[in-house]
Amino acid sequence: MTSSMKLVVALAAAVALAGCANTQMTERQSTTAKGAGIGAAAGAVLGGVTGGSRGAVRGAVIGAGVGAVGGYVWSGRMEEQKRAMESSSQGSGVQVTKTPDNRLKLEVPSDLSFDVGSADIRPGFKPVLDRFAQDLNSYQATTVSVVGHTDSTGSDAINNPLSVGRASSVRDYLISRGVDSRRIAIEGRGSNQPVADNATDAGRAKNRRVEIFVAENQG
Repeated sequence: MTSSMKLVVALAAAVALAGCANTQMTERQSTTAKGAGIGAAAGAVLGGVTGGSRGAVRGAVIGAGVGAVGGYVWSGRMEEQKRAMESSSQGSGVQVTKTPDNRLKLEVPSDLSFDVGSADIRPGFKPVLDRFAQDLNSYQATTVSVVGHTDSTGSDAINNPLSVGRASSVRDYLISRGVDSRRIAIEGRGSNQPVADNATDAGRAKNRRVEIFVAENQG
């Protein structure tokens, strides 16, 4: 890599780090900066491979634009839905966040959602899903992705279908509350994406979870 290419990549990385570190930025500004920096760095490397230093600069510019835009938009309605879910799930253990690619994410712990080894929705989870369904029905421009996870107890032959079953249960419940089935995709990832140590009870409990993503596509 030439000195010019190294400089472009370094500057792009600085933009991304600024998005992470600058607490004065709004959440969207921070996300845009990080996306732009990451896109610029990737574009610089690819452009440098194909076109030398000049290609690196051009690739960085293109990559920054793509990274800043991302695949989804974070509209005022998405922010409104985030606040509504934070309010309705307060004290339940559900974590409501905005992802770097502008999706709304609900992470639902196992002690609220499902019993160990079960794909049946627990009663305490239903009021959260009821409010979630109301929000989805009032704003039709979004799509939903439900991802089920398990801990590492048991084999993949057990965990993989269990994680799919949990995602299916959430989808079916939302459909029963009037959400269009065509808006909902499901996926089960078994024990392949732990967020905590499976060697402890507390860690396994965190890994047995359901994640729900809401996205508003550009256009």
